[in-house]
Amino acid sequence: MPMDRKLYPPDWEEISRHIRFDIAKGRCQCEGECGLHRTTPGPRRCIEKNGHEAKWARGKIVLTTAHLCECDPLCGNEAHLKAMCQRCHLRVDQDLHAKNSKATRRSRMAVGELF
Repeated sequence: MPMDRKLYPPDWEEISRHIRFDIAKGRCQCEGECGLHRTTPGPRRCIEKNGHEAKWARGKIVLTTAHLCECDPLCGNEAHLKAMCQRCHLRVDQDLHAKNSKATRRSRMAVGELF
């Protein structure tokens, strides 16, 4: 699903680059938010690195910036953001994606019933 740039702060590219490369140093920061990487007694950080071959998937890793908040509109607050590989980011956002796809299906059905 492509991002809708209107929902992000105007300086989102700079914020995202800062999170991914200055703070995270090009490595996924997920520590179990995605439901993976959990160990006892505590969390273990994902090992994926931007531009490298994926260890647990196919292809190369592209680091993304994930919102861990429900701010509306989306914020640029560093405390609400983490650099994540695509796999972790998609897993963190899976509830949001399910909600959006349900709304899309409902809107298509409603239009179809009207005509």
